[in-house]
Amino acid sequence: MTVATNTWFTRYFTDNTYDEMFSPDLSVKGNWKELLENFKRIGIDGLNQRQNDIDWLLEENGVTYNVYNDPNGLNRPWNLNVIPFLLHADEWQQIEKGLKQRAELLNLVLKDIYGERRLIKEGVVPHEVIYGHRGFLRQCDKIQYKLDKHLLLYAADLARGSDGRMWVVNDRSQAPSGMGYALENRSTTNRVLSDIFVDMNVRRLSEFFKEFNDLLVEASPEKIENPNIVILTPGSHNETYFEHAYLASFLGYPLVQGNDLVVREGNLYMKSLKGLKRVHVVLRRVDDIFTDPLELREDSHLGVAGLLDVVRRQNVAIVNPIGSGVLENPGLIPFMPAICRFFLNEPLMLPQIASWWCGQEKEKNYVLENLHNLVIKPIDRTNREHIHFGSLMSKAELEKLKNEIQRKPYHFVAQERISFSTAPNFTKGTFEPRNMVARTFTIAGKKGYNVMPGGLVRVAPDRNTLRVSNQRGGTSKDFWIIDPDRSEETPNFNWNRRSAISVSGLADLPSLTAENLYWAGRYVGRTLVNARFLRMVLKQTSATETILQEECSVKLNILYKAVTQMTGTYPGFMEKREDGTYAMSNPLEEIFDVILNRERVGSLAHTMSMFSSSYYSIRNLWSSDMWRVFETIQKLWRNLENEKDLTVTKLIKGLNQLITRLIAFMGLIEESIMVEQGLLLYFIGLQLEHSSLTITKCRALLVNKQAGQTEYEILEALLSSHESLNIYRYSYRSFIRVEPVINLMLMDLKYPRSLTFLLGRLQKDIARLPHSQRSDTLTQYEKNVFEAFSKLRLASSEALAMTANPESYVREDLDDLLEELSELLFQTSQSITNTYFNHTYKQSQLVDQNFSI
Repeated sequence: MTVATNTWFTRYFTDNTYDEMFSPDLSVKGNWKELLENFKRIGIDGLNQRQNDIDWLLEENGVTYNVYNDPNGLNRPWNLNVIPFLLHADEWQQIEKGLKQRAELLNLVLKDIYGERRLIKEGVVPHEVIYGHRGFLRQCDKIQYKLDKHLLLYAADLARGSDGRMWVVNDRSQAPSGMGYALENRSTTNRVLSDIFVDMNVRRLSEFFKEFNDLLVEASPEKIENPNIVILTPGSHNETYFEHAYLASFLGYPLVQGNDLVVREGNLYMKSLKGLKRVHVVLRRVDDIFTDPLELREDSHLGVAGLLDVVRRQNVAIVNPIGSGVLENPGLIPFMPAICRFFLNEPLMLPQIASWWCGQEKEKNYVLENLHNLVIKPIDRTNREHIHFGSLMSKAELEKLKNEIQRKPYHFVAQERISFSTAPNFTKGTFEPRNMVARTFTIAGKKGYNVMPGGLVRVAPDRNTLRVSNQRGGTSKDFWIIDPDRSEETPNFNWNRRSAISVSGLADLPSLTAENLYWAGRYVGRTLVNARFLRMVLKQTSATETILQEECSVKLNILYKAVTQMTGTYPGFMEKREDGTYAMSNPLEEIFDVILNRERVGSLAHTMSMFSSSYYSIRNLWSSDMWRVFETIQKLWRNLENEKDLTVTKLIKGLNQLITRLIAFMGLIEESIMVEQGLLLYFIGLQLEHSSLTITKCRALLVNKQAGQTEYEILEALLSSHESLNIYRYSYRSFIRVEPVINLMLMDLKYPRSLTFLLGRLQKDIARLPHSQRSDTLTQYEKNVFEAFSKLRLASSEALAMTANPESYVREDLDDLLEELSELLFQTSQSITNTYFNHTYKQSQLVDQNFSI
C-alpha cells in the first residue's frame, strides 16, 4: 500500500524526520500494513462509528483525568484514539532488554544513594547532582529493606529519536501513574476493535498484572499468605484519581487516604469502624515529601505521621520506597553511561537525549553558548519549575536565564531539542500525524524485572504541538505489541493469592470511606427532599401567579419562608437582607438563587456539589450502572445551570428529571454495595437526613395554625412535597385535617415515610455498628435515637394538633416535641461522627523543616 493510492493521507505528511507508519519513501511499514487493510475494510464511516463507540464507552465507565483550574470542570473526560500504536515483537524485545537493564541500574543507584554512596566517593557522579536535588531525603539515609530490590515499580517515557531508535526521555520512580489508564485503554480498544485485535496477535496484559499482584504480596515484610495491602491516594481531586480507584477495584485492595492510617507502637494500621487493622504493604500514589508530616513536610495532610519510623523498623513495605523520587533527576542522565559501566560493566542499551549538566565548567560554557538551540530544565521538578525552550525565548529572556544558570549552575541541565516521531491519529474523518511519547512500566520479579507488553501512549493535542501532555489536552492510544505467535489470555482465576484486607466487612472498611458513605446518604437525601419541596413551591407559585386572592398570598408567604428554613439559606424570606431589601418583593428571583447559586451554602446547587464530591470520593465502590446514572444527573444539572432563558416551567421540568434520576441512583446504591461493605453507613446517613428534614418541614408548616382555606392548602402542599398526598387520601378518605396529617407524617408505624418509621429503622441500623455490639450498654447515639423514638411513641396526635387556647395560633406541644427531636438527632449525628469519623488528631515536628514544592 502506498499513499499515492490512498486519499486518507493527502494532508498527512509534514517535515518531521521520522514517522511510525511511513518509511521515507512513503511506503507503509510492515507493522502497519495489516492494520490499514483492516481500516480500509471498515471504511471512514466505520472508523468514525468506532471512535464514537470508544468515546461512549469511556464516558459510560466514567474515565476521567482531573485538570486543576480547568474552566470545563475538574473531571475532564479521558481521550483515547481509535488508532493504536504498533511495535513488532522483534523491536520490542530489544526495548524490553533495555528497560530491564535500566530498572536494575536505577535500583542499584537508589541503593547506593541511601547506602554506601560509592558513586559520589569514587567520582562517578558529582555530589551536587544528588544533594542538590530536592528528591534526596536525608531522613531516608541508611534505611534497610528486607527485599533485595528497592526499586519495585519503574516507568520510563520513551520517544523515538532521529536515528530511529527509542530513546529514554524521562524516568519515573516514586509514584508513576498510567498503569490503570493503560489497562482501561486496552479494555476499551479490545471491545471496539475485537475483530482486528485477535487477528493481529496483540500481546495481552493479564500476565503482567498477575505479576504485579504477586509483587505486592511478596513485598510484605512478614512472609504470610495474605498480607494486608492498601492503595494510598491523595484524594479525589488528584489528577489521576480515577486510576487510583480503578486499580483499587481491579486488584481488590482498599483505597485509603492518609487519615485512614495511623502508626502505633512501630506498626502501621488502617482505621476501620471496628478498630485498627495491621497494614503490611502500601502501594502509594502520594509523593515522597508528603508521606510523613512528622519527619518530612509538616504541613502535609496526605501522609501518615510516623510512617518513616515504621519503614525503618521493617514493619511495612512502601511501593516505591520513600525517597525514590531522587531518581527522577535529569541531572543523572549525562552520567548514566558511566554509572552503567561502574555497576554492570556493560554499555547502556537504551539511548538517551544528549544532556549537559551545568555544574561542570566545560558543559556550562557549551550550554551558555548554545542556549538558543537547547531545552533547559531544573534537575528536579518538585517545585513545578518551568522548562525553557531556548528557540522560543526572546533575547531578554535568554539573558535572564543565563544569569540564573551562572548563579546556580548545579541546578540546571540542558538537553538537545529533538523532534519526537509522529504516529497517526484519526481526527475529523482523516489521518493526521501527532508527536508521541510512550510510557512503559517495569516491575520487580523473583528472577529480575518484568516489563508490561505495551504501556500508555500519549500524543500531542494537534499536529503543530511539540509538547505531549495530558494537562495540555493530549490524547492517548492503546499500545500494541504485535507477536508472530498467537498470545493467550491469562485467566483471572490464576490470581490464587489475594489480600485478606479486601473490603468484605465493616471491620475492613477504611474510616474515610465509611464517612464518605455516611455523608453520601445525607447529601442524596437532602438533595432529593429539597428538590421535591422546591418543585412544589414553584408549582404553587406558577398556579397562583395570576390570582390575587389574599389566601393565596398568605399561603405563598408561608411556603416561601419554609424554603429558607428547609435549605438554611438565611436571611432569605425570613428577614431583611444586608442591602435593606426583602426577598418577598421578588420571590422568584430568590427561589431561582436558592436553586442555582452554587456559591450559596444550603442552596440546591451547593448541595448537588457536595453530593457529587462525596460520591466521587467512593468511586471504587461503584457499579458501572451507578456511574451511568450519576453522569446523567451531572449532565442534567449542568444543562440546567447553563440554561440562559430559564423559566419556571423549564425549572420544574428540570427538577422532575433530577428527582427521577436521584431515585434511580438510590436504588442502584442498594444493589451495588453490600450492607457489611458500608451500605449500612449510607442507610444511617440517609435516614438521619430524611428524619431531620421531615422535622424541619413540619415545624415550618404545621406548628402555626392557619385560618380556613389557607390551612387546608398548606396541609395539601405539605403532603404533596412529602409524596404522601395519595397515601393520605387512600388511608383516611376524608377532608385534609391537621390531626391525621400529624399522625401520617410523624407517628404512623407502618408508613415508610413517617418519622416514627424512619427512627425505628435508624434504631435497628445503628445497633449493627461495631461499638453498639461491644456491650449490653447503649452507646450515646443509641440513647439519643431511643429517646427520640420513645417521645414520638408516647405522644398523642390529638394533643399535638391542639393549641393551648382558642386564641392561640401556635401548636406549642407540637413545636416543643419537634424541637426536642431535632436536637436529639443533631446529637446523634455528632456522636456517630465523634465515635467513627474523628480525624482531628495531629502530630507535629519537633524541628521545623521547609521543603519547597
